Amino acid sequence: MKQMSLHVVGANHANADGGNRRFEILLCVPGEAVDLVSEPKNPADPNAIAVFSCRGVQIGYLTADRAPWIGGMLRNGRLVAAIFQTATPGGAAIRVGFDGDKPLLPAAAPARLSPAPLTDLEFWPDEIYPDE
Repeated sequence: MKQMSLHVVGANHANADGGNRRFEILLCVPGEAVDLVSEPKNPADPNAIAVFSCRGVQIGYLTADRAPWIGGMLRNGRLVAAIFQTATPGGAAIRVGFDGDKPLLPAAAPARLSPAPLTDLEFWPDEIYPDE
């Protein structure tokens, strides 16, 4: 499989139309399509690749270290498909498939086991409460 997960950054910036990227990320559902759009006239970075939700709202940009590589693929006509993976503290993660490979969400991490509940024998209340 030719696919990988990529970070989307810049979620704290407002869109030119006033749209809120963080709010749009909250509306995104894992597995729904996202669009990658090259921005060669971007004054901050001519290699910038904007990421748009399936509703056409920008959620951010690919990181500066990956944007030139992905942009080169797009310019050379390689098939690049992307889906929303998850929200992250810095913005979002997307899953990208190359050369016709349909991106698939990675397997979920196993759920953590919660600690066993305390039994009456393991709990000793204070004899004097501070509010009495």
